[in-house]
Amino acid sequence: MPETTATSTVVPVPPALGAQAERLIESGVHEIAGLTAAAIRSFAEAAEARTGGDGALLAVHPDRAPASALAPLLSHAGKPGFVVTDMTDVDLFTPLDTIALPDTPLYLVTGLDRGDRMADWSPNEALPALAAEARTPLLLTEGIHWVLQQPAVLERNHCFMTIGSRLRKTGGTLDSRTPAIWISNGTGRDGRERRDAPKVGWCWAGNRHTWLGFASAQERRGLDG
Repeated sequence: MPETTATSTVVPVPPALGAQAERLIESGVHEIAGLTAAAIRSFAEAAEARTGGDGALLAVHPDRAPASALAPLLSHAGKPGFVVTDMTDVDLFTPLDTIALPDTPLYLVTGLDRGDRMADWSPNEALPALAAEARTPLLLTEGIHWVLQQPAVLERNHCFMTIGSRLRKTGGTLDSRTPAIWISNGTGRDGRERRDAPKVGWCWAGNRHTWLGFASAQERRGLDG
């Protein structure tokens, strides 16, 4: 197992839940999810009253708002987000069997961590380490929600993987690609016009990258959780 790398980078927490609700509405996420603006606001208000917010992320269930619809809503350096061209199956990356999502359209993700300390680990190495710490890896859609709410969480040389989402092949084995969110260099098939744009892509489960941490959370909960 690689050594954990200390970092002094301060990762910003999401804004208050009410502000997050307005951000989702402004971005049209409620329409993607088939929800009313009132429903988003009502959930945020109830969650704020019940939990105090505590730095939680307001997430929409991936069955309601898939990654392909959310990625273009991201923005960095004035460039919209995109999914890499060789990930046309991005919405087939679903939660690991070890991850139980609240059975509600909206839920909270608490105790967010970008996972900088695990930079230069492979997904195969990071996943059991997170489990041993009783932490849960973020889903791709949750990572997109985090960047949508707090764009500063995505930095050059400090981007992150979302290994809670994986693609299952015929027979149930996992595809060896693992999703991540980073900033495009505008090279190759990305195109120069996409330099500095937020990018949803993938890396091999056995490979290490010095600029990718492993985003995780403490727990997920609905209003009844």
